[in-house]
Order: sequence, then structure tokens, then C-alpha cells
Amino acid sequence: MDGAMRQVERCSYRFSVAPMMDCTDRHFRVLMRQITRHSLLYTEMVVALALHHARQAPGAEAPGGRLERLLGFDRIEKPIALQLGGDDPALLAEACRLAEAWGYDEVNLNVGCPSDRVRKGRFGACLMAHPEQVAACVAAMAAACSLPVTVKHRIGIDHHDSYPELLGFVDTVAAAGACRFSVHARKAWLEGLDPKQNRTIPPLRYDWVHRLKRDRPQLIVELNGGLETPEACRQQLDHVDGAMVGRAAYAHPLRWAGVDRSLHGDPSRGEPQASDVVRGLVPHAERWCGRGGRLWPIARHLVHVVEGVPGARRWRQALTEAASRPGAGPEVLELAARQLEDAGH
Repeated sequence: MDGAMRQVERCSYRFSVAPMMDCTDRHFRVLMRQITRHSLLYTEMVVALALHHARQAPGAEAPGGRLERLLGFDRIEKPIALQLGGDDPALLAEACRLAEAWGYDEVNLNVGCPSDRVRKGRFGACLMAHPEQVAACVAAMAAACSLPVTVKHRIGIDHHDSYPELLGFVDTVAAAGACRFSVHARKAWLEGLDPKQNRTIPPLRYDWVHRLKRDRPQLIVELNGGLETPEACRQQLDHVDGAMVGRAAYAHPLRWAGVDRSLHGDPSRGEPQASDVVRGLVPHAERWCGRGGRLWPIARHLVHVVEGVPGARRWRQALTEAASRPGAGPEVLELAARQLEDAGH
């Protein structure tokens, strides 16, 4: 198998959980690994300039240091992609070298976030208006490391929203070395809509993403946006190479308990119950709390694990109160897991 084929194989995932600020931190990723072992997980977006500054700080790579806080992860989280924000090829290349040294499986460039804060930094969705700049970034990233370099983007922004412009953007960036395009199938309005509105108001254009795959069959194309169930993802896999889910995975994690079997084709993988997920986090909590970390940053993600069953609200309230107390440790999660087992969950 030649290098190009190996790179394509390393870029191919039938299902992934999208990068989401304030959601896909290291604790949520360990939670999702109790649910799916084969899906690609992403970090929150990390700004390349922040990594550059962190690298200069004394003790940056030590436990609890600035680099460790930005890049640290548990090996159980793999395969894992580091999503980067930035528009400076040199800074992004430096970030990619760090990603490879820290053991990430791929690096992803954010060309999809429409927030004002991101736009003021000249990265995110606004870069879709500058495909040559994105290509320069991708080329520098690919030259700096052996990891696959991928791009997450919209189908368009503002009045740059025609299919030929989308195709031109993809062609320009693909020529620079991007090996997968994760396409949020909505345009973004950079003026007039906030990030939440940009996730719901612009209409979904799955047909454009399907057409992109038909027109460029040699590229790996992943569809993102509006996918709420595993069955919806399976249907998209008839047209594209992969399906990416964001808010529906965070708000309803157990909904995706069967994706290893149904989407990744692993017949050995069963479907974990809520108690399995909670107990699976105990070793992670022991390590985290043993290093001085608080339990709440882990437990806060668990409030979505139990839903739609008798007693779910009381369980969530009890977990929140116990995990928020000073000195709370892994025993809180063990008790919560036993309560779920006793209730048949």
C-alpha cells in the first residue's frame, strides 16, 4: 500500500463526534469511549497561537502545565483528532508538530465556526472566503507532521454560497494536502446570526454534500449537520464516506450506544447501559482526582446519560449535589452506578 493510500485509510471513519466548545473536553471524550470504541473523537478547538504561548511557559509540559492542559488526553480516548484554530501557516505547523509529539491521530483545521470571537481572530468560517490562505495553512500543516490533515467547513458563508464556490474551495484545499472534508451542510451567516442560530436557521443542503462526493469521488467527504439518530447517519453513508454528529451526541450520549455494531460493523460490541458508562469513568476519576482535580468537571457530562426513565431527574439532582461538594471523589460515581444498576439501567 503506497503512502497516499495509507493516508486515505487513516482518514476514513464512518462516524465521529464533532468538536464542540465547552463540551468535548477530555472528560466527555472518556465518557464517549464507554459508548463507542471505533468512532473518531475531537478535542475542543485549540487556538494555534495559544499553543505557541503555552510552549514558552516554564514547566509547560509538566502535569498541570499550560501545554498539558491544552493537549493532554487519556490513551483510552484514541482515535482522537486535535482541532486547531488559526490562519498563520507557521503557527499551525508548530501546533501540528506538538500534536504529533503528544500522540494525536490527526489534526483538523476549523474553517466552520461562525462566532464573532473566532472571526475577529481571522479564523473559523470566515476563512472560506480565502481558499488560498486555507490551502497555505494546510500545506504547512501537512509538511510539518506525518499526521493526516483534515478540514471542517461550511458549504458557504454570507453571499459566497454557490455550489461552484464550494467546489472551488474544496479543490484548492485538497490540492494542498487535506485528506478529509467534514462538511457542515449549512451556510453560515457571519453577520446577523449568532453561533446557535447558525446551527439551526440556515437550511440544510445535504444534496450539495452528496453532489460534492459524486463530483470528487477520490476525496473523503463526511457530512455534518442535523443528524439526530444512528439510522439517519446510516442513510447518509449511502452517499458519503462518514457521518459526524455534534449536539445530539452530547445531549443524548446513550442514543449512540449501538454505533460500533451498526455503523462500524463490529459484531462483538454490545450496547452499554447507563450504569456501565458511569462505572467506566471511575478509573479516569481516580487518576484525575488523584492529581488534585475536582470531580465536577467529569460528573457534569453525566447529567445527560440518564433520560426518559422513572427517577432520572432525582438521580441527576443527587449526582450534581454530591459531585459538587468539596473533596468529592470517585466513590460518588461508584454509588451513582450502583443506583442505576438497582433501577435496571
